[in-house]
Amino acid sequence: MSLYRDTGVVLRVQKLGEADRIITLLSRHHGKVRAAAKGVRRTSSRFGARLEPFCHIDVQFYTGRTLDVVTQVETVDAFGQGIVGDYPRYTAACAVLETADRLSAEEGEPALRLYLLVVGALRALAGRERDPALVLDAFLLRAMAFAGWAPALTECARCGVPGPHRSFSVPVGGAVCGGCRPAGAANPAPDTFRLLDALQHGDWPLAESMPNTIRRESSGLVAAHLQWHLERQLRSLPLVERQRVAEAPR
Repeated sequence: MSLYRDTGVVLRVQKLGEADRIITLLSRHHGKVRAAAKGVRRTSSRFGARLEPFCHIDVQFYTGRTLDVVTQVETVDAFGQGIVGDYPRYTAACAVLETADRLSAEEGEPALRLYLLVVGALRALAGRERDPALVLDAFLLRAMAFAGWAPALTECARCGVPGPHRSFSVPVGGAVCGGCRPAGAANPAPDTFRLLDALQHGDWPLAESMPNTIRRESSGLVAAHLQWHLERQLRSLPLVERQRVAEAPR
């Protein structure tokens, strides 16, 4: 029997049989791992509560024929305690996990940078010190940079001429100058580009100074850019967007 150990974040769970679950984790050293957790749906399970989405765990597996099997679990961070009781934070955290699941498509491929981004985003959401919408957009921008999809913000995505520019085209790859602007490109406010750049580089004082109208416009561009490259819509993002609209000043 081959044993190995790693730390990881639980991305999602699926039922398996009458009492088991398939756990999908993003781990520090092994990338995405799918493993069977035996008996965790029984009330007598020793570690069922530690194998839930948002949990950051130290876990031991043994290698099985089709699925690895969880044998030991210890909690590293119980992020769920600061997330599940707050709807904006919960939906933002769901979008973080779903994005990480999509971007780590190959099992067993190390993705240390993505793992660290997920842990940092969940820690910020659970800490309740920052706006969950800003935390999510910062995570999405940095996760797209990990995937090689970072939008151009300070130079033209097509010709590379330095900005600032007034147009943004998702198919072209971000900000575009007047000469490269395609039909249908958006014309966001100048502060929207400043906010996107601040989130990408961790300038939180600037990001938190922006009004809700600028935050919503930047969120729309981030979501559109991400889903264009994923070639599918994330199920969790519309829930986050509706909550943001509900929180907008009347």
